[in-house]
Amino acid sequence: MTRPITLCTGQWADLPVAELARKCGGFGFDGLELACWGDHFEVEKALTQDDYCAKKRELLEKNNLQVFAISAHLVGQAVLDNIDARHQAILPPYVWGDGNPAEVNARAADELMNTARAAQKLGVDVVNGFTGSSIWHLLYSFPPVSPEMIDDGFELLAERFNPILDVFGECGVKFALEVHPTEIAFDLYTAERALGALNYRDEFGFNFDPSHLIWQGVDPVEFIRAFPDRIHHVHMKDAIVTLNGRSGILSSHLNFGDPHRGWDFRSLGRGGVNFEEIIRALNVVGYTGPLSVEWEDSGMDREQGAKEALEFVRRLDFEPSKLAFDAAFDKEEQT
Repeated sequence: MTRPITLCTGQWADLPVAELARKCGGFGFDGLELACWGDHFEVEKALTQDDYCAKKRELLEKNNLQVFAISAHLVGQAVLDNIDARHQAILPPYVWGDGNPAEVNARAADELMNTARAAQKLGVDVVNGFTGSSIWHLLYSFPPVSPEMIDDGFELLAERFNPILDVFGECGVKFALEVHPTEIAFDLYTAERALGALNYRDEFGFNFDPSHLIWQGVDPVEFIRAFPDRIHHVHMKDAIVTLNGRSGILSSHLNFGDPHRGWDFRSLGRGGVNFEEIIRALNVVGYTGPLSVEWEDSGMDREQGAKEALEFVRRLDFEPSKLAFDAAFDKEEQT
C-alpha cells in the first residue's frame, strides 16, 4: 500500500480544470482534490446536468488522474461566520445574493447540503471544508468573554450543522473539517469540543492539515493520536515559525508572504513540520486515503513547488511493517 498523492486545486482555481489536469498528469500526480470553485467542480451543474460528473471523471482519467474528495471550504466558511463584505469575494453570486447576513448563512448551508449530493453523484465519499465561526473574534478574552458566549458558538454549530450532516448521512458522505484558524475548531481542544457539540456524529470528522497546528505550538502528531478514527482526509502542507524578536506570532496584520510575519506557509520539506512522524502516526491509525498536496508558498513558483512537493511526498510515504523487526527470535511464531 502506498497512498495516492493528489493536488488540492483550490490554489490553482485561476486555471481551467482541463489545463490543470494536463499539468498534474504530466507532473505525475495520482489525482486531484477538486475545489468547488472556478470551473473545477461546480455543484449546481453537477446536480442539474446529467452528464456533468461523468465528463469530469473522463477528463481526469484521460490524464491518468483520479478524484477521492472535493473541497467546499469557501461556502462552508459562510455557514457559521458573522457575514460581512469579505465573504462576497469567496461565494458564488447565488449564495451571496443581496448580502443579507442571515440569508447568506442559510444559502451557504443549503449549498453545503447540495455539495454532499453532488459528491454522491461524482462517486466520492469525502467533502473537505470549513465551518466558519461566530466566536472567532472572541479569541482574546478582553473585553472579558463569558463562558456562555463560547457555549453559544458551539450550540450554533449544532443548530446549523446537524441538518447539514443529516444530508451527508443520507448520501453516504463524510464532512471533513479542516481544523484551521477562523473555524469553530482550530486546535486540538476545540476539535474535541466540536465533536462533542455534534454528539460525535459519524458523518463529521477532520481533514488533517499540520500547517495550521504547528505555528500555534500544537504537535500535529498529537492531533492524529487524539482522533485516530476521525481522520477522513489528509492535507500535506508545511509552515515555519520565523520569530526574530521583532515579529509576532499573530503576524501584525501582515499578509502571507510578507517577510516581517512571525510565521508563514512553506513548500513541503522547507518548513518546520516533521512529516516523517506524521506518516508513522498515520500508519499507526490505519489511514489509507490520499495525501493531498495543498501547496502555498508565496516565495516560490507554484509549478516548481508542486513538482517538488510531489517528489517529497512520494519519497516520504511508506507502508507499515507487517511484522516486528525481531520476529525471527520469537520461538512461538516459529512453531
